[in-house]
Amino acid sequence: MTSLLVIVVLLLLSVALWQLTKIFDLSQVGTVRNGSEIADDNDNNVQGYLMFGFLAFIYIFTIYGLIKWGGLVLHTPASEHGVEVDNLMNITWVVIFIVQAITQVLLHYFAFKYRGKKNQTALYFSDNNKLEVIWSAIPAIVLAWLILYGLYAWSDIMFIDKDEEVIEIELYAQQFNWKARYAGTDNVLGKANVRYIDGVNSLGVDPADPYSQDDKVVTELHIPKGKKIHFKIRSQDVLHSAYMPHFRAQMNCVPGMVTEFAYTPTYTTEEYRNLPYMIEKVNNINNIRTKKSAELVAKGQPALDPYTFDFLLLCNKICGASHYNMQMKIVVDTPEDYKKWLKEKPTFSEELKTASASQAAPAGQSNAKGSDTTAVVSSEKMVAQVDKK
Repeated sequence: MTSLLVIVVLLLLSVALWQLTKIFDLSQVGTVRNGSEIADDNDNNVQGYLMFGFLAFIYIFTIYGLIKWGGLVLHTPASEHGVEVDNLMNITWVVIFIVQAITQVLLHYFAFKYRGKKNQTALYFSDNNKLEVIWSAIPAIVLAWLILYGLYAWSDIMFIDKDEEVIEIELYAQQFNWKARYAGTDNVLGKANVRYIDGVNSLGVDPADPYSQDDKVVTELHIPKGKKIHFKIRSQDVLHSAYMPHFRAQMNCVPGMVTEFAYTPTYTTEEYRNLPYMIEKVNNINNIRTKKSAELVAKGQPALDPYTFDFLLLCNKICGASHYNMQMKIVVDTPEDYKKWLKEKPTFSEELKTASASQAAPAGQSNAKGSDTTAVVSSEKMVAQVDKK
């Protein structure tokens, strides 16, 4: 009904504007005006000044945008390579602003200076080798330098020395949640395949692979400060993108293949929360929430919870209806707290045995009632494969 009302209002506005133009035409009857559609000097002067007006609008809006929304951009990076990424981004912005300022000023200035005038003809020359070299060489040199710098930064970020000590973690994407799998004491992730997905084995880990026995699957990602993390990324269903903005990390999650990314965290979650800019940002958000909560309470609705900053793993691909809610909390611990947290998590083989034991107890009762026992049989088979190893 609302959509229909909007359409009717727009139609009525269109009719009203059409009638206003007819009234304006009638009001001009008897007046002398130039009916020619060929632009004269007055028309060209108006267009020339309009070009300057548009140039002013561009720069006024740009300055306003920087003042109004400049504080919303990401601030301090939380990874070692993030500093290099931000440097590359800032250099790119500076180059863009300089080039934009020069080209737009020249474009609008020449549009005004060489506007059409009566009895003035345009100067024509077929080519100018000097100009061609200048405006071809300068962009080529600048772009080549930016590309080489970017390639160097990317190679430095993605390169992992074989002898380098890293922590192996798998990020597993599925509509619409994330899971993480940690390599055990052997620091080697076991094989996995979607064909093994069944019951408690939601990541399709191969139960017969000896490297998978001590893997640990979690739904909240914990990583230690100062240690390099090597992420191996898989997707179960569609194309996702593992995006960790504060760590300046993003990598596509492609079904059927394993992608990877590595970085070293430089702040614990608690340290990042205590950065001056983050304290100010959280206070501003909570002030807005307090005002909104007052409005909600006045309407008899529950108040909003206070905001607390956390690092997040997000999906940066539109992967379906609940894409907006596909996120996982990332906690950066001290190395000691990280080891303590990980030690408390059960291994993959322990989870299989626990699931099998819990399902086997009421199995007889379920069979008597005609219930499906496929999950029980599958768990028993996986446990048997684990025991063989």
